[in-house]
Amino acid sequence: MSLRSIFKGAMLVTASAALIAVITIAGILALAFYYSDGGRSWSVSVTRVSDALTYDGTGYDFSGDELLGDDRWAILIGEDGQVIWSLRKPTDVPEQYTLTDVASFTRWYLNDYPVQCRIREDGLLVVGSPKGSIWKHDISTESRLLHDAPLWCGGIFLLALGCVLLLAYFAVRRWFRQAQHVRDSARSNWINGVSHDIRTPLSVVMGYAAQLEEAPDLSPEHKGQAAAIRVQSQVIRELVNDLNLTMRLDFEMQPLRKESLQPEAFLRQVAADFLNGGMAEGFDFEMDLPEEPLPRLEADPFLLRRAVNNLLINAVKHNRPGGSIRLGAETEGNMLVFRVEGGTGAGSSRPGRPEALGPDGGAAHGTGLKLVAQIAAAHGGRADFYGGTPYRCRLCLPVSGASVTSRRSPRS
Repeated sequence: MSLRSIFKGAMLVTASAALIAVITIAGILALAFYYSDGGRSWSVSVTRVSDALTYDGTGYDFSGDELLGDDRWAILIGEDGQVIWSLRKPTDVPEQYTLTDVASFTRWYLNDYPVQCRIREDGLLVVGSPKGSIWKHDISTESRLLHDAPLWCGGIFLLALGCVLLLAYFAVRRWFRQAQHVRDSARSNWINGVSHDIRTPLSVVMGYAAQLEEAPDLSPEHKGQAAAIRVQSQVIRELVNDLNLTMRLDFEMQPLRKESLQPEAFLRQVAADFLNGGMAEGFDFEMDLPEEPLPRLEADPFLLRRAVNNLLINAVKHNRPGGSIRLGAETEGNMLVFRVEGGTGAGSSRPGRPEALGPDGGAAHGTGLKLVAQIAAAHGGRADFYGGTPYRCRLCLPVSGASVTSRRSPRS
């Protein structure tokens, strides 16, 4: 799963949470609007009912029957508490009221009928609805609560949105890890399978090539071709080993088995194995070590040998036969630096700047340089690859101890 897919998933979850919150808030506002002045508020209806009730000097005339509908009723109470006009008044609604009665039903109910009232010059207009149709309750609160309500609502909304995003983060993170585990397992199984299938036929090829090299009845030209087959087969074998090793380092499946190493003895052994393997045929090989002993190094000898050997192989690949290859070491501060230089005039100059591997792990150079960088990182160091001519690379590893004097080769 790519980072772009994770970003899209997170944005989708965020948009969904925001949409849910917006719809919820819009629904609440729409509900409040529908049952407020913008919808069917009774205060507007009572006002219109009052306007429709007029007095002509002898009696009352009402022209707002459509405002009350079929289930609402109305009465007009005079200043003496007597009902002076009514329309569809229920039989259980009294004709006479005291101040206490008026004070009670204006806030609550009139004989269980929910009512709304409006004061007129000639009395109190009361509009009632059927029992059980309206819920009335007296609510009072501090003004400070009304002022702080928007802040509380905004805070609750942001808290809910944050919880949704946090939940989405953990869900996407788990999803990503599961997908990555499946992908890594598939890649690991594929590499292991390919490596296992290659080893057997490769061993056969190398065995027959070695026999052909030693055959007495074979011409020198054919022996040279057999030697080339053997050498290239070794390259393939190293490539397969590099694939397995870089995969284990990627997944942190390769534990470091550190030992105390003497750099000079270690490099001489690596150089001897490299020369005995026939990989440096056609090149002049030089060792470049300082006169004073180098500090001991705590490192995994297997991984470190693989890293230096890969640098030497890369020097052979990217230089023409007849040139020179130099393997050396020096200290810089608290770092021990292994150097590999190759090509015409190796060591005569230090051109170019360190180049980082590309996002594909340096595919132009195969898996060798990527593995070198991984091994250096696993030891807490770094690998520097320089462009230009001659070919040059450095493997920098930390050395135990607070202070290490700088020791360079006289020809360095």
